[in-house]
Amino acid sequence: MVDYKWLTPNLITLFSFIVAIIATGFIVIGGTTNFIIAAVLIHFSHVLDCMDGQMARYRGTSSRSGSYFDKLTDQIQVTIWFGAVAYAAYLQTQTVIPVFLAFAGVSFYSLRGYTKYVTIYTEMSDDKEYLIKKHQENLAKEKDKKESAGLGYGISANVLWFIKEQRKILSFDEGVFIFMLSAALIFNIFAPMLWVFAISQIFYGLARGWQHGYKIAQNQYTTIKK
Repeated sequence: MVDYKWLTPNLITLFSFIVAIIATGFIVIGGTTNFIIAAVLIHFSHVLDCMDGQMARYRGTSSRSGSYFDKLTDQIQVTIWFGAVAYAAYLQTQTVIPVFLAFAGVSFYSLRGYTKYVTIYTEMSDDKEYLIKKHQENLAKEKDKKESAGLGYGISANVLWFIKEQRKILSFDEGVFIFMLSAALIFNIFAPMLWVFAISQIFYGLARGWQHGYKIAQNQYTTIKK
């Protein structure tokens, strides 16, 4: 597929977004069959979403505009998916609580990203080389990171690595949302999923806000001290 020149990473991003919108339509229409179709389409959209970046890196054609539109469509997808599920839950329960939960979840999920960029803006207003320093720190961490699994490490080492990797599910980010939405659609359990979504995003939104604020305060103290 990567050898088809007409199939660009940006085009795959567009396909992923179109599939996401179609999935949203099936959720809004409602019905067991439509919910299952939506779950499949959400997974397909996610696969395409993962492909665009991989293709760009493979071809060496990564671009800032491509990264921008990829992140933008990701945010829109999360919003319309949970909005559609909230609508479906409202029709089933005849209460606005699912709508409120979806609104709270999406809002605080957005806050997680917002605090990150506010932190970058705030730090760069004082230190123009802030991003360069952060990039160098990340490269140093990657260089120091040692492989602990793979070929030649044995079954026990790979099993241990796999178990540790499952902790990432507690991050409740976009990748986890795919499985949450799919499970809710297939088993028709919208309200419990929306409670988990809202609570997890409120927690992480506030936690990320505090963490970034604390780091800014620490950096400010260090700068003044010097």
